[in-house]
Amino acid sequence: MGLHGDGGGPAGGRAARVGPWRSGGLRGGVAVFAGVAAVFTLTLPPSVPGGDSGELITAAHELGVAHPPGYPLFTLVAKLAIILFPFGSVAYRVNLLCGLFGAVAASLLFFTVFRLSGSHAGGILAAGVFSFSRLTWQWSIAAEVFSLNNLFVGLLMALTVHFEEAATAKERSKIAKIGAFCCGLSLCNQHTIVLYVLCIIPWILFRLLKEKELSLGSLLKLSLYFSAGLLPYVYLPISSYLNQARWTWGDQTTLLGFLTHLLREEYGTFSLAKSETGSSMSKILLSQVTSMRTQLSLNIQALAVWANICLARKNRQNPSLVWLFTGMFCTYSLFFAWRANLDISKPLFMGVVERFWMQSNAVVAVLAGLGLATLASESNRVLNTSGLQCLEWLSAALFIIYQIYSNFSICDQRTNYVIDKFAKNLLASMPRDAIILLRGDLPGNSLRYMHYCEGLRPDISLVDQEMMTYEWYLPKMAKHLPGVSFPGDRWNPVEGILPSGMVTFNLYHFLEINKQKKTFVCIGIHEGDPTWKKNYSLWPWGSCDKLVPSEIVFNPEEWIKLTRNIYNWTEEYGRFDPSSWESVADEEMWQARMKTPFFIFNLAETANIPSNVKAQLYTHAYNSIS
Repeated sequence: MGLHGDGGGPAGGRAARVGPWRSGGLRGGVAVFAGVAAVFTLTLPPSVPGGDSGELITAAHELGVAHPPGYPLFTLVAKLAIILFPFGSVAYRVNLLCGLFGAVAASLLFFTVFRLSGSHAGGILAAGVFSFSRLTWQWSIAAEVFSLNNLFVGLLMALTVHFEEAATAKERSKIAKIGAFCCGLSLCNQHTIVLYVLCIIPWILFRLLKEKELSLGSLLKLSLYFSAGLLPYVYLPISSYLNQARWTWGDQTTLLGFLTHLLREEYGTFSLAKSETGSSMSKILLSQVTSMRTQLSLNIQALAVWANICLARKNRQNPSLVWLFTGMFCTYSLFFAWRANLDISKPLFMGVVERFWMQSNAVVAVLAGLGLATLASESNRVLNTSGLQCLEWLSAALFIIYQIYSNFSICDQRTNYVIDKFAKNLLASMPRDAIILLRGDLPGNSLRYMHYCEGLRPDISLVDQEMMTYEWYLPKMAKHLPGVSFPGDRWNPVEGILPSGMVTFNLYHFLEINKQKKTFVCIGIHEGDPTWKKNYSLWPWGSCDKLVPSEIVFNPEEWIKLTRNIYNWTEEYGRFDPSSWESVADEEMWQARMKTPFFIFNLAETANIPSNVKAQLYTHAYNSIS
């Protein structure tokens, strides 16, 4: 036991070492997969989660393009899951797929530690503490790209270990080609993994060069395999050209449009958000360390450090996989803290940022597994005994049991229908043939999922406020909104003809041309275009607002009757984590109960009306609360 991949011994020694472990590693990996998959499947949410899940599921269901950088691999595999899994809602099937991704990631972490150390307990520790941390568990059972990214993190580390074990030039060449392909393929999902790829590729090339196995021809072959891994991106222009999806993002039929999407220019390349002022780098790094202690425990961090200390003591000259993994962790943590331009003092933004720490937590978990194996090996050597194996197993078991015990109640989402009920309440409240001008991820993604994937309220038209300001939106999407008329090609408060020939229109003219339909905004209205105020007013309609022509007289009694019981919301106020989308949905629903009373109260305060009418409005506002 101990770190067997550090010494770089003779090829024969490596081959002898690998042989007895191959079958044990496979059996252990399958067992880890089965255990983690069982727990994740047991705790899956039955319907659509919050955040980007609704949009990602809809893009897969419609075979459209998801938000930048497009996530073509996730989209295509999720579409297969929707078709092949014969049970549950569309959202449940994609949730299940992500749970299986998470289980594969766990088995790959086990494989990495086991092949480096020969320790089953160390491998199980790495897989268990990572998979059953609150953060990983939470995002492995939701329809999101993070569990697939975790899978690639585990896969790249496992392939790197396999490469180090290779005994012949032929085997090293084969693994290098597979690894190059997987590096390219990993970039078809979440781009943050590029920081690990940029650490692993030079290390592999250096090892090949050291073995005198790197030539111009082999370098060209590796480049071709890497490029082959990027082939899923061909899906983006194909989907955009066909334009069959009722929901899609961007126009990738041109090279400029493709690169804009690939490089996330609409969000800000190498940033989490555009035009956002984030927390300082030091604050984000400190929060990451604090989060890691919460997610994995201080003992796990100590074991990861111990793995590096033991390596430094045992072998100061030869390059090591442990140091490679540590370098990956440091590179990623520093770069992400530099570019994560969100204010983490806000709970929702903290929830967005912390998801990206899973990528570094996976490496720490592997180092901790190696640290446990090394600690057991060193203890056996010092005490001249081999009887401490049971303590190694006991330590691993206790860590994992504690993780499950601590996080099960938080991560058990079997009865979580919060976002589902939020979206269904909003849709059910709308009159027939209404137009909903969407704003924000919560109403936008959840309503799109219900409307397009579950087929609810096909009479309603969903139009995205922000997307209407992009030049690609209406040329791509107008044909999928036959019930809506657009007086131009792009929404802009300043009407005219752009140099490109596009005709712009403001919100006032949009409302005028669709005057025969009832139009609502959910949630809020774009502040950049006040032209609607010429002839329209906003009246509260639950979490949304209705745009009403100014000539219509407001009748408080009638409006109170219409909106008092607009939603059937039974969730307890404030019971959700403030950083969760469930908390945002719950807050919106509870605030919706107060919107009409406050609207009437504000009308009484600001309108130039007789005192008796004002008194009646105050009375209506008070009575509508009680």
